[in-house]
This record gives sequence, C-alpha cells and structure tokens, in this order.
Amino acid sequence: LSKFKGKNKIFSGALCMKISYSYSLYETISQDVLYCSTVLCIAFEVLQGLQYMNKHGIVHRALSPHNILLDRKGHIKLAKFGLYHMTAHGDDVDFPIGYPSYLAPEVIAQGIFKTTDHMPSKKPLPSGPKSDVWSLGIILFELCVGRKLFQSLDISERLKFLLTLDCVDDTLIVLAEEHGCLDIIKELPETVIDLLKKCLTFHPSKRPTPNELMKDKVFSEVSPLYTLFMKPTSLFSSSLRCADLTLPEDISQLYKDINNDYLSERSIEEVYYLWCLAGGDLEKELVNKEIIRSKPPICTLPNFLFEDGESFGQGRDRSSLLDDTTVTLSLCQLRNRLKDVGGEAFYPLLEDDQSNLPHSNSNNELSAAATLPLIIREKDTEYQLNRIILFDRLLKAYPYKKNQIWKEARVDIPPLMRGLTWAALLGVEGAIHAKYDAIDKDTPIPTDRQIEVDIPRCHQYDELLSSPEGHAKFRRVLKAWVVSHPDLVYWQGLDSLCAPFLYLNFNNEALAYACMSAFIPKYLYNFFLKDNSHVIQEYLTVFSQMIAFHDPELSNHLNEIGFIPDVSTWCINRTCFSLGFLIFRPDFEDIRSVCLSESNHFCVLLDTTLGA
Repeated sequence: LSKFKGKNKIFSGALCMKISYSYSLYETISQDVLYCSTVLCIAFEVLQGLQYMNKHGIVHRALSPHNILLDRKGHIKLAKFGLYHMTAHGDDVDFPIGYPSYLAPEVIAQGIFKTTDHMPSKKPLPSGPKSDVWSLGIILFELCVGRKLFQSLDISERLKFLLTLDCVDDTLIVLAEEHGCLDIIKELPETVIDLLKKCLTFHPSKRPTPNELMKDKVFSEVSPLYTLFMKPTSLFSSSLRCADLTLPEDISQLYKDINNDYLSERSIEEVYYLWCLAGGDLEKELVNKEIIRSKPPICTLPNFLFEDGESFGQGRDRSSLLDDTTVTLSLCQLRNRLKDVGGEAFYPLLEDDQSNLPHSNSNNELSAAATLPLIIREKDTEYQLNRIILFDRLLKAYPYKKNQIWKEARVDIPPLMRGLTWAALLGVEGAIHAKYDAIDKDTPIPTDRQIEVDIPRCHQYDELLSSPEGHAKFRRVLKAWVVSHPDLVYWQGLDSLCAPFLYLNFNNEALAYACMSAFIPKYLYNFFLKDNSHVIQEYLTVFSQMIAFHDPELSNHLNEIGFIPDVSTWCINRTCFSLGFLIFRPDFEDIRSVCLSESNHFCVLLDTTLGA
C-alpha cells in the first residue's frame, strides 16, 4: 500500500480496503442478463479503479468476477489488487498470478518464469495496464450474455483457445459462436459491442489502456454521473487542507443520514488495532480456517538425496501455493467491548479545556484508567479508542493545535498514533514528499560503503527492518540525509538514530527522513560535523558530571581505574544508547516519546541514567 500516496487509507471510490461486501460479480453473472446501462456503469467504475492503480504504478493482473465486489448501493470495489505487486510481479511465488479464463493472451504467451531453471532464459517484462483491459472485456462479455465462459474446457484447453484467437478477424464473434450466444451479442447496442471489441483486441499494441478507454465516447452518457475524485490533502503538505471544505446550504443535510455504527467510520488501521486489543488473534483465525497448517518436519524430508543436491520423493509444500480464501474477521467481540461507549466519544470537543478525556457513558472508568500505569493503559481497549480519536482530531488540526498535542503527549501517546505524533512534536511541516523526492538518492557517494556495512550488521533485531525492503529503505533515507546536509558527515550510530523513525513510518520514507532531519539539530546539534571533537568534549564533560551526581560510587570507580571518556568512545556510546531503545520494546518507545515532549537536555540526562 505504500505505492499509494494516501498511506493510511485508500481513498479511491473503486478500491476495496475497508468493508466486507456480501456479493461479487461472480454471483451476478449466473443470475440474469444485466441491462446495458448497468454494464456500462460497472465497466466505468472498474476502469476508475484501474486508472487510479495505474497512476501509482500498480497493475491488477488478477482481475476476475470474484475480485469485483459490490456495496449496498451497487457501486464497484476492486479487491486483491496488490497481489501482483507484492509478489514482485509473480517472481516471489511458485504460482501464476491471475485466473486462466481471464488472462490476456500476451500474459499466457510469456509462460511462467522460474529462476531455478538450468537453462538460461530472459526474464519477461512485467504485465502492463492493457492486460487488465482484456480481463475486463471477458468479464463484461459474461455479464452481457449471463453465463461464464470456458466452463466445458480444462485449463490447458482454455489457454490454447485464447492463444488461437490471434488467427481470427473478430474475437467477439468467435467467443459468441463458441458459447452459443451469438444472438444475444447481436442484440446488444452498438456502444456496448464497440466497448467489448476494444477490450478484446488481441494485440496489446492496439488495445487501449484504462485511461484511454475512460475517455472513449462509449461512456459519454455514463461519465457525467460520476464526480471527479479529489484525493484529500495529506497532513504534511504545502497545500491548504481546508481549501475544498464547504458546508451545504441546508445544514440538516449534515445529519440526514446519521449512522449509529460509529466504529465503521474509523479507518481500517484503527479498527484492526482495537480488534487486537479486544482479544483478536489473526494467526488463530487463519489456523481455525485451516489456512495455516502445521506439518511434522519428518514429513518434509526427501526420500533420495544425491551428492549434487538433487532430491526425489519430496512432497510439494501446499503452503507455498495460492490459497484464494477470503477470511472475514468478526467484530462482535470488539463491539461488545465498546458497547458502553457513547457516540459523543467519537467526536471529542477540542476546545473544552475542562476535561482531558472525551465524555462517554463510562467516563468514570476512563478517568480511573488514566491513573493506571502506562503499560496497562496501552492494553485498555476503551481508553485507547478515546486516545486514538483525540490524537487523530488534534493531528488533523496541526499545526493550529500543536500546543495541545504537546500537552496530551505528556500524558501518553497511543502507539498507533506515535509516528505522526512524533512528527508533530518535532515540528515537521511543509511539502515533505516533494522535498524528499527531489533529493538524489541514486548517485554513488563515498559514504555508501559504510552504510552498506552498518545496516545489515546492526539491525537484525527486528523482522521489518532486517528485511530486504527494510535495508533498501534504510539506504535511501540515510543517503538522502547525507546528500541534503553537505556540511555534516555520516558517523557510526546515525543508522541506529534513523531506525525508530523508519520503523514507525515504514511506508512513508519522506516522513521518516523529515523526522530524522528535525531531530538531529534539536537533540544532536553539531554532532555530525566532520570535526566534532569540541562538541563531544562538551557533552562528555556534562556526561561525567551527571554520572558523578547520579551515581557517585560508579564515578569514583571510574576515576580509580583511570577511565576517562574521550572522543574515541563516543561513537560506541551513542550506538549503544540508540540500540538500547530496542524498537520492539514498547516501554522504550514510551521513553522516546517523553524525550520528544521535553527539552533537548533531557536526552543527556536519560543517556546518563541508562549508562549508569
């Protein structure tokens, strides 16, 4: 999802991320033949989703009636749109991406590329947007005739038939004759027939893209029914976020369709986080659905193993194959946990200074929870709901509500909102994405070698940061900082300083870079100068004095053994200090939050305390 600029939510009206819909086009096909106007509306909405994906460099490649869902109003939502991208265009899995009946001919002709083959072969190019147009054409054909295609053919025969369409003049007529529905096709309006022919153009060079097809005259009557989608301005942007906010002339329109299901109005990230706090366990759900299956290790051994490493008699691991099951997570347990939370808790008044907590039917319990230890508060579902909603509203009012964010951060920061809250505490503002994108992160520089050594050596403690994608993001963020600060240099420990910001903003490198760039001048001023000996000597002097005050016995012992902190030990000290804040330890993340909400001298005190 990091490919989409709306990092926390997919705002497009044609991408499904939030809701489980009761039916898809798969059920619609066999029920009845749809009206042509309905088919055109479905096609246009699907093209809207495909266009939005293509704009962000994503190709669906698994488009089928199963993955085109409909909401209660009949609007289209595309599902499973990230499978082709997240598998590196199918390279990372042992199964093909897509469904045989809906694969474009050029996709079938490429075959399956395997890197383990002994014969050298050229890796095929990734599929483009036009492959989805062919899939859409097959789906629209099925909607028009009210039946599924290729049901009497096995998979190999389907693929052969699709490839033989290169030898025919009219793909649409051949498909209709093959399935005995030529009369139905001939009765369709010319606009629908023209649309089907354009989608089912065999050669991709002559087939239109989703963007080109949306502008076709076929949709001249349909397109005015849809308003142009405008993506909301992000939190850190140079644009005015309230520029497009307007109130209706009739204020009653605001509360005409009051939805009492307040939880459904929250983002998918918030609901999932609260679901986990309420006792939800995703792995347990997958085990119950038999998607995750345990297998005794002895059963995975081959029967024969030769000296060259070739093995025989080893059963194929089914867990590496595609399981297209969709698991719906029940919210009953979460809703039961929040049944006493009133609707007013979802809309706290930010200007009310009389109470730090939103009002609810269980306000007494919330007030009591606020006095509990932090580790208990972070596990309290109702308390976290109120804190998340409060911080969400405060951050949406940033920087106007910056002072109140500081005030609430001193109480506690909900873990889910920690990344954005840290950015607000550090004073990050402006068009951070444009600034980050403008930095050259590709040209080799002398620091590259040291960065390449430090990242894999120092960051194996977390699965996310130790992943190949985590290493790549580390390199880009660190290199961006080095390139954009020519007066400063890369010292050991800078990568550990970057780690918490990258972890919290893993899908937002620009924000991780902005936080790091704001943190260093405030808390490590001049630390990364090429000659920083005088700066370090000042800090070491303060460090020694504070150790003497904090732990006189330790200070006397260091003096007796002749240990004098100097410049040569500072890099090690700084690295150990950074690594001491292990990312997967929530208590240390809370300490970081305290650091950011206090003065820059507090870090030196904390460093002394931990060192002692």
